[in-house]
Amino acid sequence: MILQQLQVRDVRCVAEAQLELDPALNLLIGPNGSGKSSLLEALHLLAYGRSFRGRVSEGLVRTGAAHLEIYAEWTDGAQAPHRAGLRHAGNRWEARLDGEDVGNLGELCAQVAVVCFDPGSHELIGGTSEHRRRFLDWGLFHVEPGFLPLWRRYARALKQRNALLKSRPAASALAPWDHELAESGESLTRFRQDYLDALEPVVVAETGHLLAELGVSMLEFRPGWRRQELSLADALLLARDRDLALGHTSTGPHRADWRIGFSGLPGREDLSRGQEKLTALGCLLAQARHQADRHGDWPVVCLDDLASELDAAHQALVLDTATASGAQLIISGTQVPGPLQAASGGGALFHVEHGSVRRAAAEG
Repeated sequence: MILQQLQVRDVRCVAEAQLELDPALNLLIGPNGSGKSSLLEALHLLAYGRSFRGRVSEGLVRTGAAHLEIYAEWTDGAQAPHRAGLRHAGNRWEARLDGEDVGNLGELCAQVAVVCFDPGSHELIGGTSEHRRRFLDWGLFHVEPGFLPLWRRYARALKQRNALLKSRPAASALAPWDHELAESGESLTRFRQDYLDALEPVVVAETGHLLAELGVSMLEFRPGWRRQELSLADALLLARDRDLALGHTSTGPHRADWRIGFSGLPGREDLSRGQEKLTALGCLLAQARHQADRHGDWPVVCLDDLASELDAAHQALVLDTATASGAQLIISGTQVPGPLQAASGGGALFHVEHGSVRRAAAEG
């Protein structure tokens, strides 16, 4: 994916901005609070349906504005042109993709391939399981066409079963939803397991490059129930009384998780914050590389505030890896990252200040 144009209106402090992007390297440079991250948040919203800082209703719309607007144009790996527009007010939205109305935001997200390393990315490793499920599912949206309708089918059945549980129904009333959850959930779980298995050697390579001192890594999948002992249908049946008492479904793929381990550092809890960030970055770059291997084109790679998140040596490692990949890069910071200051020009440099953006000649 090569992003050619990004237009943003009323996103946090950015009243209006238009960026004509370079196909290789783009630098967003400006002081803290100038709006650099807001531009990346807008792109993240197209790709994930939410900002990396939270939901649209949590302050993403500029104060005093009724809604935000984002428009993007890009080409895919086959050089086919695409365009998308999104208007979002927090409690309602409308979108168009290639001239057609979008009925579900997931349809748009599945077409916009972006991976983003931001100051909160360590939550992928040290945060709740929700972050890691999103990581898996985003990757599957982009490499497995059959995953999105299956994910929706499971989500609908889960919503219906949870609504029914709150009314304390007769056990027999749950049977149709148990069947639907079991059938779609088993298939969804096979997708996730296969994806994680395929991703593992790529993650091992990327994290090994960034954290060589920790040894070879491995990925462990946790499907959300005791899958080796029980089918999902049996697990739902056994948990029925508990679910009726709780008023929600307590077992299944919506509780899935995965973890990464290192031979040189047993236990994820022993990772420092810096190691969590580097591990998360390795996972994100591995996901991007896996998609490129499957489809022949890289996602757009966004690195937000890279200099404040990584030391100079690791910045150089990351930038060498990212630039060598051929992926389109969008990097934000208060100044041009040190390793790029010594580079011989190229790319696009955007100065961001007080929510306004102007393009200058790239600094070499």
